[in-house]
Amino acid sequence: MAEFPSIRIPFNRPTYVDGANRAMLDAIRGGHTAGGGPYGLRCEEVLGKMAGRPVLLVSSCTHALEMAALLLDIRPGDEVIVPSFTFVSTANAFALRGARLRFADCDGFGNIGLSQVERLLSGRTRAVVPVHYGGNSCDMDRLLALCGERKVPVVEDAAQSVGAGYKGRPLGALGTLGCYSFHETKNLVAGEGGGLVAAPGPLLDRAHHLRDKGTNRREFRNGLADKYTWVDLGSSWVMSDLNAAYLSAQLDCLEEIARRRSEIWNRYARELGAPASRAGISHMAVPAHNEPNHHLFALILRDRPHRDRFIAFMRERGILTPFHYVSLHSSPFGQVYHGGEAPLPMTERLSDCLVRLPVFYNLSEAEQGEVIHAVSEFLARD
Repeated sequence: MAEFPSIRIPFNRPTYVDGANRAMLDAIRGGHTAGGGPYGLRCEEVLGKMAGRPVLLVSSCTHALEMAALLLDIRPGDEVIVPSFTFVSTANAFALRGARLRFADCDGFGNIGLSQVERLLSGRTRAVVPVHYGGNSCDMDRLLALCGERKVPVVEDAAQSVGAGYKGRPLGALGTLGCYSFHETKNLVAGEGGGLVAAPGPLLDRAHHLRDKGTNRREFRNGLADKYTWVDLGSSWVMSDLNAAYLSAQLDCLEEIARRRSEIWNRYARELGAPASRAGISHMAVPAHNEPNHHLFALILRDRPHRDRFIAFMRERGILTPFHYVSLHSSPFGQVYHGGEAPLPMTERLSDCLVRLPVFYNLSEAEQGEVIHAVSEFLARD
């Protein structure tokens, strides 16, 4: 087996800001490291103001999606439309409830194709789950209109979209429910963590029960119930206050994190745009209707062999530039749902040709310069 040099510039380093250690130590000394502590409550307050809707901190975006499936009472045989170009959590959350998954193709921005959604909608559809790829989205007005006509809930998989917007409105807070991620690869990091976004009302009230292991803990704690008891399905889905403390320090630096990621993204676009175009490749742009959070910078290579050569070339120089999703409809388990149905050409193209460059808050200018030099060298040679 060929030996590769060690990776000097990784694809990602978890966001770290001054104050993170202090906040975590404060949580430990304060004696409340489990969920529902002061740092968790503060994060929920800040995130709720950003979203314009309440946000419940949970242990992962995967768990937020699983909660969404429970809240919508998804049952065996119900159809749920999901993009094939996404991570498995998007599909798993609904498959676990017995749903029949209907895979939709994506558009050139990696977002769910609305003509596909329109084709797949039926009387059996119980949810549509758009994934906001890279912090961008499809035409949400059109999607919400399509689903609203049929009274089909929209669950936004906004794992990559904290801080991003659609026509001035926060992504993740437009549909029936929204799901955020604070995984170590995201713009804001809790190690592992997520958020469930829901408007005030029955769904939000029930979400508290689900997150608290199916109990009425919140009402009991607030003096609204005289018994602490089991009232619904649920699990241990709350984020610990240690994780929330780490996240809280980043919320204090939100503007600085957003500014730095914007600088990195725009430098790639500025310095690699012309060489990429001359080589017959492109980078993933931002739709006009979005206010980006610059979650990722993706190049679309000519074909899969070209993409594979690029990844190997960069790795030889100690730089990690991974591809992204293997299309779900082509995966062994995905074929259980999609076998024999029409191909999804744009999904297959992005799955074969897309590659991501390092974008993270603590990436230095010198490191980014190395990445740009190596990419330019490959484009000039290949």
